[in-house]
Amino acid sequence: MDKTRDTDSRYSPESKDDAGQFIQTISLEKSSPAPEIRETTSLITFNDRLDHFLAHWGVNRMKHRIDPGIYKLGNPDADSPVFVSANYTLSFDALRSSLTGIDCYILVIDTKGINVWCAAGKGTFGTDEIVYRIRLTGLAKLVNHRNLILPQLGAPGVSAHEVKRRSGFKVEYGPVRAKDLPEYLNNHIATPEMRKVRFTFKDRLVLTPIEFIHVIKPTLIAAIILYLLSGPFAALLAIVTAFAGTVLFPVLLPYLPTHDLSIKGILFGWIVALPFGIFLAANTNMILWKEILSLLAIFLIVPAITSYLALNFTGCTTYTSRTGVKKEIFKYVPYMALKSGTGLLCLLILAIANLKEMI
Repeated sequence: MDKTRDTDSRYSPESKDDAGQFIQTISLEKSSPAPEIRETTSLITFNDRLDHFLAHWGVNRMKHRIDPGIYKLGNPDADSPVFVSANYTLSFDALRSSLTGIDCYILVIDTKGINVWCAAGKGTFGTDEIVYRIRLTGLAKLVNHRNLILPQLGAPGVSAHEVKRRSGFKVEYGPVRAKDLPEYLNNHIATPEMRKVRFTFKDRLVLTPIEFIHVIKPTLIAAIILYLLSGPFAALLAIVTAFAGTVLFPVLLPYLPTHDLSIKGILFGWIVALPFGIFLAANTNMILWKEILSLLAIFLIVPAITSYLALNFTGCTTYTSRTGVKKEIFKYVPYMALKSGTGLLCLLILAIANLKEMI
């Protein structure tokens, strides 16, 4: 736990609201420090683009962050709008690059280097952090108004009325995409199109490198072990399964049937396993019981792995909610474990039989 937050006098003495209940309100004017303001621009440099590239490929994944605090863009005054951003560089850069020519402040909160959507699900882009950051930065001394513009995708983690009660600042949700902000600022009304959440082919494809990078090491280890035990066919199957679950599945996500991503992954796993099963059945000289065990291993392990990778992808999509993911975990992970465990048992029996024949 952050001891700084525990010892910081963020709250004034208790006061009663109209209903006679005790509430805590932040003493913004008396105890807030003088604002420390950093400067930024709307320009995306080569170094910024390199940072984005490395982030997408999972290089130094938790290092792509900026310091929390208040940033000024252009020449804002006390009446300029205040936007709220995660401290993930891609989120911050998407926001500032969309505000070219707009004088404003950006309140960057500490989301531990995680983007807005994922941070909202994890709770780091949330009510407590926003209230704390308002107090810590002395934002109330910087602007005359009491209005914050948050990204719409941050809404699942924020209780707007609690932010207002505890800080005095009203939460206003801007459009889904930062590029719509200039139009939105004309009258602070989002059109239905601005509110529409998309997860396009490009959006999904750009996420696949980091998904694949996460499984490269265990996949190579599994492929080497399977090559030594069963030959190139099994090693190739391991590599194809990992690629299918981390790259092909995200690309094909909208076209796979059912709602739960875990079931989508199981169905997709059967599709991936099918050509390998057909090839094995048509070209093997194994005795019948070995062929049956081999086919069982393929059709048990491959869908279990693709289902697990699909469930892991829930953190990247806008298809699911935090409660929905929890339900899937408790509902399907035991099933995945049972399938993969049974499939590994089949492989173990085959490996022992092959070793005995070699001896």
